[in-house]
Amino acid sequence: MPRRTRPARATVAALTALTLIAFAANSVICRLALGEGSIGASAFTALRVVAGAAALLALLAVRAARRRPHRERPAGSWISAGWLVAYAASFSAAYLDLAVGTGALILFGTVQITMITGGLRAGERPLPSQWAGLAAALVGLVYLVLPGLAAPSPVGALLMATAGVSWGLYSFRRGSGDPVATTAGNFARAVPLALIVGVAGLAGFGESWPTRTGVLLAVLSGAVTSGIGYVLWYTVLRWLTATQAAVAQLAAPALAALGGGAFLGETVSARLVVAAAVTLGGVAVAMLGRQSASGETMRR
Repeated sequence: MPRRTRPARATVAALTALTLIAFAANSVICRLALGEGSIGASAFTALRVVAGAAALLALLAVRAARRRPHRERPAGSWISAGWLVAYAASFSAAYLDLAVGTGALILFGTVQITMITGGLRAGERPLPSQWAGLAAALVGLVYLVLPGLAAPSPVGALLMATAGVSWGLYSFRRGSGDPVATTAGNFARAVPLALIVGVAGLAGFGESWPTRTGVLLAVLSGAVTSGIGYVLWYTVLRWLTATQAAVAQLAAPALAALGGGAFLGETVSARLVVAAAVTLGGVAVAMLGRQSASGETMRR
C-alpha cells in the first residue's frame, strides 16, 4: 500500500482544533437541550445515536460511490456498540444535574484514567511518573466530587464517570481499521439498543415527548459533533504523536467550560479550576510517562 502523506502542520492543527471543539460542543448541546427541558435524557440518547448512524452510513455510501468498483461495508462490533450506548445514555443522564465544565472534566478525566489503567493491565511497564500522574488525577476527581457547597451532584458525577469508563472501553475496542467504516458499523449496531433506551425513558420513566428544539439539538449532536467528530478525531490521530494526542484532548474540558459560560451563563468556580489543574495535569504526566515506556501511539 502507498504510504500516506502527512498534511501540512497548519492543516493538522486546524483539524485537531475542530475535533476538540466538537467534543466540547457535545457537552454544551446536551446540557442546553436537557437544561431547557426540551427533551428527556433517554430520547436525546436515542436520537443522537440514530442521527449519528444515519450521517455515518450516508458518508460511507458517498465514499463507496466515489471508489467504485470497490464496495465498502460498515465494520465494528456489537460489544463496541454496547459500550457506545452505555456511554451515550450515562452521558445524557448525567447532564440533568451537572454543569458543562464539571461534566466534561469528570468525563475526560475518567476516560484517561481508564485508558491508562487498561494500558498498565495489558502489560505496559509502569514508571514512577505514571503512578504519580494517575494518583494526581484521582485526587483531582475526588476533590471535585467531595461533599460541599460547590460539589457536583453525586448521582450526576457517578453517571458521568460511568460514561467515561464506557467511552474508554469503547476506545480500546475501536481497532486500527478504517475510521469511517468502523464508527459507522458501531453506530448502526447501537441504533436498536439506543431505541430501547429511548422507549424505556418515555414509557417507563415518564419522560415528556421532545420538542422540535430538543430533536434538532439531539440530531446536531449525533450527526455532527458525535459521528463526524469521532471519525475526524480517529483520522487526525494518524498524524499526531502520542504526546500531541494526549495533550490536545486535555483541552476539551476547558473548551466545554468556556462554552458553558458563553452559551448557558454558567460560572467557572475556583473548585473546578483547581480540580481541572490537578486532574488534567496528572493525566498529562501519566500519558507522557506511558509514551516513554511503550512508545505506542495513544488511541482515543
